[in-house]
Amino acid sequence: MQSNEKLARHVPATRHSLEQCGERLRNGSLVSFPTETVYGLGCHALDPVAVQKVFDAKERPLSDPLIVHVTDALDALNLWSASSESSDHDPSGRENRKSIESQALRALVETFFPGPLTIVARARQDVPQIIMANTGYVACRSPSHPVARALIAAARVPIAAPSANKFGHVSPTLARHVLDDLGLEDVWVVDPALGNDVNTQAQDAVCQVGVESTVAKIEMDSDDRGSITILRHGAVSSQSIRNSLDGAALLQYFDVADSVKFTSEKTHNVAPGQTVKHYSPNVPCFMISSSRQGSQLRPDLSDEERNVLSKSVIIDCGRRLSQYEEYALAYRDLSSDCEPEIAAANIFEALRWSETVSGAERVFVPDMQLDPNESEEHALTLAVKDKLTRAASAVVVEKFS
Repeated sequence: MQSNEKLARHVPATRHSLEQCGERLRNGSLVSFPTETVYGLGCHALDPVAVQKVFDAKERPLSDPLIVHVTDALDALNLWSASSESSDHDPSGRENRKSIESQALRALVETFFPGPLTIVARARQDVPQIIMANTGYVACRSPSHPVARALIAAARVPIAAPSANKFGHVSPTLARHVLDDLGLEDVWVVDPALGNDVNTQAQDAVCQVGVESTVAKIEMDSDDRGSITILRHGAVSSQSIRNSLDGAALLQYFDVADSVKFTSEKTHNVAPGQTVKHYSPNVPCFMISSSRQGSQLRPDLSDEERNVLSKSVIIDCGRRLSQYEEYALAYRDLSSDCEPEIAAANIFEALRWSETVSGAERVFVPDMQLDPNESEEHALTLAVKDKLTRAASAVVVEKFS
């Protein structure tokens, strides 16, 4: 039986503290740290015993892989088989499969690293299978947050880090969120608010994107054709990826498409964030059908619906459910104008807030129907839709019941 005594340690983001955290990571222990997306729970990526500690602390199934965090793009390239085993050009003068894939990987890391893009590609044989859910594909990204980068530099090893929360719960964007979920675990939690001499802007910029990174998987289908598939929506759009490939004269070799899936916990995925129930508050959450949204008229509610709403929290986006605000126990809009950057920055904090509303028995969110052309321009709009959908386990209802 686990003791109720707090094991987690709350530490500042000073250089001295980060050096201690780096040593801790090298020795196989856990450190939680802020990035520009969400808080991560880090371990030595190439130490399978340390990686297992992350799965145990999060109560995360081994079917859900981890993302490896690095500072230098070369460190990521060295983990992928195509970029580490092939030269830029085939000696015969004909670009082969690995050469094309290698060039694409280099183009993407040059464009998007550091930043909120995770790239999934076939791994070298010496990469531990436990971080890849035994799929043979490893996910890598380079965070832009100065504290995250200083920690990786201090650790002097790549850091595998999923979000620092219990599996399936709302992702953390503040140190206190991490302590709420993992306070009983042996983890150090880095908090710039306690002290910070790494970067004067780091405290205000903690998790400013607010949602996890875009995940893109690259694979070759034939000798000269490949695909890049968006597996998780974040701040980087598929069009931005096309533009990067086009700038490197590689777009002709790749099809770029979205393929975001909703899987069970038993499915072995090549990328995290694919399970149908994810980012969920500890209160039952449901999506309200688009047929019940957007009317400016007084809503037609049954006595049962009024009673349910009186015990429910509404988390809205773009005032889709604003006509029900006066009937709800509590109401919050992620962004009344549905500005993607604002909504994304607020979503996880709002989902955690819903858990604190006294008397709340349900959470309702809108089923966001998006214009395909508009959503392509705003990758974060797709990310917000995805997070709300998974928070509600993709359950859409017609009534507040």
